[in-house]
Amino acid sequence: MIGIDGSRVTVGERTGTETYTYQLLRALARLGVRDPIRLYLNAAAPPVDLPTIGEPICIPFPRLWTHARLSWEMLRRPPGVLFVPAHVVPLRHPATVVTIHDLGYLGHPESHPASDRRMLDVTTRWSVRVARRIIAISDTTRRDLMTHYGVPASRIQVIPHGVDHAMRPATGEAIAELRRRLDLPDAYVLFVGTVQPRKNLGRLAQATSVLAQASLPHRLVIAGKRGWMADQVDAEIAASGMAERVRFLGYVAAADLPTLYSGADAFCFPSLYEGFGLPVLEAMACGTPVVASHSSAIPEVAGHAALLVDPTDPAEIGRALCRAIGDGSLRSKLVAYGRARADQFTWERTAQETITVLRDVRDGVTRAEGGPSDEDGTHGA
Repeated sequence: MIGIDGSRVTVGERTGTETYTYQLLRALARLGVRDPIRLYLNAAAPPVDLPTIGEPICIPFPRLWTHARLSWEMLRRPPGVLFVPAHVVPLRHPATVVTIHDLGYLGHPESHPASDRRMLDVTTRWSVRVARRIIAISDTTRRDLMTHYGVPASRIQVIPHGVDHAMRPATGEAIAELRRRLDLPDAYVLFVGTVQPRKNLGRLAQATSVLAQASLPHRLVIAGKRGWMADQVDAEIAASGMAERVRFLGYVAAADLPTLYSGADAFCFPSLYEGFGLPVLEAMACGTPVVASHSSAIPEVAGHAALLVDPTDPAEIGRALCRAIGDGSLRSKLVAYGRARADQFTWERTAQETITVLRDVRDGVTRAEGGPSDEDGTHGA
């Protein structure tokens, strides 16, 4: 039996780790995985868009769900292996596989509230110590785990994210409709992600001054819900002197994202630290040229299909955006290279490699206990 902590899919506005969990479950369903699965949910009923996979176990609990309610479930009826898609292993657990997304709180501690930083350090340190195997979403995260927490390479499996099949260039009609509905500028540079300091939006706002000096009319459109220390981001944008060129959309529904990407003349992702950087690939899949920082995992994700810049240099960011927008030959190359790059990342591959790790841990435990290696006699996909 494989248990999966599905609590992340029950939130209303999915970002980051919630999107990872949801897309992974969808891909496992598409693969037709036949292993017995229990999906643990902190909800009274499964979400209406929950993929049809395994047996949903609804165990709502108001606080400390992971360490109290899920721990009790693990004590009462443990699966052969538990998969935790986002960092926190419950106190009571069977053999466990955990996905660690990034250690940004160590690389850029100033971008996190002190209390959250301490909590992230404690919970991640615990999880990587007790998990049988660790999935890292990039080589950057793998190296950080080895450097900061002393995790041996033999316990870490790098499995990158995928790109949703819906991320494809939108039609002109769809772009025009979204522009009317969201009151988008006629020409814009796009950022997608949670609004928080390490996303470096203050310097991105400063970079728009280079566009203005080049007589480009583009505004900066920021799509994403507010995260921790968002007030600091507001202050940085105000101090940039370019606030009138910035438009905040707030959280944008997943169904609208491909069109939003497609309508942008360039996508910019100047983050100071990322464990992966999925919006880079999403923009590429939608045919939008990408300018992104040369830090952390972003270069290994973008490959040679983006203009990589120093995220601490607003002028360099601005010049790269001018090239991505105004240089027709370069723009065509970035679009073609980006589409090819994005095609290399699929959620089906992510799901297949993940289920292989889970089966390996589960079957290893079963062999050690002297029992049969497969509860229903077939693995399926």
